[in-house]
Amino acid sequence: MNELTIGFSPCPNDCFIFDAMINGKIDTEGLSFSASISDVEDLNRKAFRTELDITKISYHAYAYIYKDYVLLHSGSALGNNCGPLLISKKDYGSQLPDITHFRIAIPGKYTTANLLLGLFNNKADDKIEMLFSNIENALLNDEVDAGVIIHENRFTYQQKGLHKIIDLGEHWETTTHSPIPLGGICVKRSMDLELKQTINRVLRRSIEFAFANPDSGMDFIRAHAQEMEEEVMKKHIELYVNAFSIDLGEVGRNAVRTLFDRATKAAIIPAMDLEIFIEKENLNTTIS
Repeated sequence: MNELTIGFSPCPNDCFIFDAMINGKIDTEGLSFSASISDVEDLNRKAFRTELDITKISYHAYAYIYKDYVLLHSGSALGNNCGPLLISKKDYGSQLPDITHFRIAIPGKYTTANLLLGLFNNKADDKIEMLFSNIENALLNDEVDAGVIIHENRFTYQQKGLHKIIDLGEHWETTTHSPIPLGGICVKRSMDLELKQTINRVLRRSIEFAFANPDSGMDFIRAHAQEMEEEVMKKHIELYVNAFSIDLGEVGRNAVRTLFDRATKAAIIPAMDLEIFIEKENLNTTIS
């Protein structure tokens, strides 16, 4: 049996999609997996060191590792109304402030959230990296002027008296008419094609199992979701796991390519000169 190292975050969406393949609930076609579960920015940095065979990756970070890794068609976090928010302690109402000289907390230099902030305003460069779950408190303690929030903080910031400046995902959708590409799953480019396609099939099967048996992975999700309320966990999954997670389809792949194209033209990432997706199998896909 081939054992592969795999990295994903403790967030409910990742635990939801990986549970079945990690815990042997589906046919893994002879593969087994050793999981490394950590914050997405930590996973990004592990990918820079090519530590993992398979890993969740921020699309922003992928631009710096594309020569070592290639993207799968399954497992992506991509959709509508699910992007990062730029928030502040001060309520600006409907007036959009000039954030150029704001001190802004970001959940990691190589997160797609930071890339989307750059596409919104690439002159705002006074950024403070911190763990995503610490950003709300940094705002409340007046350590920063604004913060880019992701994950479950989308559901909790208002309860803490914080205010939205702009929905960066909504800004992306308005300007590109594309769904928001946040993160994907990549495998080492050096693997042979058959293994890459097997991993993609197993991951797709894991996600389909999760959709068909939504309560099956709740213990696994709870074990990694810390003190998150169950309602928030379920909202989190609904927000980030959808038909694009099963298979990106042409719409999803085009959205990812648009992200890289715009970020390259804005000089946020370097140009990429290799195919970024594994060769597609002749399978029926959910999205055409």
